[in-house]
Amino acid sequence: MTTVDPAPTRSSPKYGEGRRALLAAAVHVVAGQGLRNLTYRALAREAKVTHGLVAHHFGTRDALIEAALEFSVENSVASISTRPGTGDPEAIFAGLIQLVEANPDDQAFQYELILESRRRPELRPHVESLYRTYRSALREELAHGGIECDEVMAHAFIAAADGLIFQQIALGHSDFNESALAYLRRFLQSLIE
Repeated sequence: MTTVDPAPTRSSPKYGEGRRALLAAAVHVVAGQGLRNLTYRALAREAKVTHGLVAHHFGTRDALIEAALEFSVENSVASISTRPGTGDPEAIFAGLIQLVEANPDDQAFQYELILESRRRPELRPHVESLYRTYRSALREELAHGGIECDEVMAHAFIAAADGLIFQQIALGHSDFNESALAYLRRFLQSLIE
């Protein structure tokens, strides 16, 4: 008689890791199944916890969505620069493609929320906050390099990076992204010279 090894299972989060594990699971559920399928039950199943624990940590679905967005932005805002605090234009967006390849769920989650905000206006403040955070991080990083960046310029660069990330998430490859990001970095460098 042949025995079959059971499929590997994920273990439940350790004590003190529950909230972070729930946020990662929420991002994963939304990235894979859409925002409308983010339920306490689906989240509990993904995180291997009880749905009572989900309610304990977040109280409402809206609070869960807001916390998951903050979590995903925190994970991805670091991609603004591979050498944060230097203002080096060569480092701006340099690790973006690798970040998306290593962890596409954060960006897919954000796009799901952005698209759902068209149908649910109450989500728009979250989307506005998302883009404000990215613009602010870019402006701060550029200021370290002596580049004065207003809101419009930050918006243009974030929109360009956003479009490249969206294409990478949607198409599953980044054929032109590296060259396009290099172009953006050269443009930033020209502002210093």
